[in-house]
Amino acid sequence: MAVRTLDDVELDGRRVLVREDLNVPLNDGAITDDARLRAALPTLQRLLAANARVMVMSHLGRPEPGQFDPAASLAPVAARLGELLGREVPVVREWLDSEVAPVPGALVVCENVRFNAGETEDDESLSRRMAALCDVFVMDAFGTAHRAQASTHGVARFAPDAVAGPLLAAELEALGKALAAPARPLVAIIGGSKVSTKLTVLEQLTDRVDQLIVGGGIANTFIAAAGYSVGRSLMEVDLVDTARALMDKAASAGSEIPIPADVIVATELSDHAVPRVAAVDDINADEMILDVGPKTASAYAERLRQAGTIVWNGPVGVFEIDAFGEGTRALAEAIAESPGFSIAGGGDTLAAVSKYGVAEHISYISTGGGAFLEFLEGRTLPAVAILDQ
Repeated sequence: MAVRTLDDVELDGRRVLVREDLNVPLNDGAITDDARLRAALPTLQRLLAANARVMVMSHLGRPEPGQFDPAASLAPVAARLGELLGREVPVVREWLDSEVAPVPGALVVCENVRFNAGETEDDESLSRRMAALCDVFVMDAFGTAHRAQASTHGVARFAPDAVAGPLLAAELEALGKALAAPARPLVAIIGGSKVSTKLTVLEQLTDRVDQLIVGGGIANTFIAAAGYSVGRSLMEVDLVDTARALMDKAASAGSEIPIPADVIVATELSDHAVPRVAAVDDINADEMILDVGPKTASAYAERLRQAGTIVWNGPVGVFEIDAFGEGTRALAEAIAESPGFSIAGGGDTLAAVSKYGVAEHISYISTGGGAFLEFLEGRTLPAVAILDQ
């Protein structure tokens, strides 16, 4: 998808309203992880260096629409941004219907967009009020691009000019490289608890990839579809036929959804559970599948090392417990070792990337969450589509 970027607009002295995703975790008002702030820094620094009059928008949490909530204030975010930028960054609480743009080369943070009634409904009146504040609107928050809201979509409709920021442009480029014209073989890993939550992405990828590795509870449904007992494992009985149809569809397209040869099972899911390596046809009625086994992990890892492109969304086991994390660890390390282009996204995936220390060896890490998954599903992202228009 072709979108205009900061390279296509004049910034010097202009009022620039930029939408970032600064929705950071807080504990008693203190930021516990500033990764999203650091990710936004290059964009903000570029705008400041270009002598723009910068106004930053973001949401934080889920406050009641239309009213101020101190617990959801962007004040801690502005304070941390100020530290990172080495300058004072004020928060403007009443920023609509007024001239809030700072002097050229300066930056302000507009208070939480969700304090405004109509934000999540993409209200036209609110969108127009936002658009009136700027000469250029910059959409730089891929993580919110799947939501048609006033600060992500509506404002772009009415702003004098609207472009993609560097973060958004980088996400689109990486996803395009992985899916639009991938180097082959293309291998996708889709993990998670339920087929139903990722059915659309499984259907979209089945005939586009050379191999689709499924993990977690999703894999259990496919194991059942292949005719094996899964004991007390999490699975969806009503989607067994769907899983079987997807395996047949993959085979018809010349690709594959492999079934694990061995798995790690236990009679309970806890830190004290006793794991057992079992062949896929040797799962007892009182056992649960909680990870792929060593033979399967080794086979999957070898295929990943030979891949031209890898898309990773979801672990293959309950990796939060070390006894059931070896499969995910093996795949994470294989992705890191692969010379192919790799892209990883989704909350659990990023947690696994962090746990196993492979971030530096993955080509692109998407922080998009829901937007990443919807892109894989082939859906149109409203905030991207409006920029394309």
